[in-house]
Amino acid sequence: MEKADGLPPGVILAGGRGRRLGGRDKAFVRLGGRPLIDHVGARLSPQVHGIAINANGDPARFGPKYPVLADSFDDHPGPLAGILAAMDWAAAQRQDWVVTVSVDTPFLPKNLVARLIRAQVAARAPVVLAETSDGLHPVVGLWYTALADSLRGSIQSGTRKVADFADEKYAVGTIFPDAAFFNVNTPEDLELAEARLADK
Repeated sequence: MEKADGLPPGVILAGGRGRRLGGRDKAFVRLGGRPLIDHVGARLSPQVHGIAINANGDPARFGPKYPVLADSFDDHPGPLAGILAAMDWAAAQRQDWVVTVSVDTPFLPKNLVARLIRAQVAARAPVVLAETSDGLHPVVGLWYTALADSLRGSIQSGTRKVADFADEKYAVGTIFPDAAFFNVNTPEDLELAEARLADK
């Protein structure tokens, strides 16, 4: 990887509707008095060369802090379309790599990007995904932006799972502690996250 500052840009995938959280926009579910997107942005920002948000709908709801990237496939919602939007945005900035994370993971490791980069350099892989003992976390990863056209074609041909595309591109995983990607999907998860935040 060769960057002027050694860091790729990052994109927060914020398209989830939070059905198990009463249908609320996950980005604005409050944890410790702050929206989840603020927690994720604060964790990711020191690790990347700029942040954007991937989300559909009115971008004004996110305010002016970060650019908002809509999916280019209106009829293909989901994280693969978000990853494609991230690739296209980064490539437009002449960046070869982009990091993606999910908006419902407020405790991202502070060395996430450094470890993804290290794994990419070691394996020379075009995709590196975060992994724990539970398996891969396919929306948390480092992506080679030159894969954008291939991903576009895969979505058009019916691919829907991030893991399927990543496997096709010989992705490698890099291991993190099990709690690194705790995600907030339910009211119970939110209670656990509040308790974890209080312990810090």
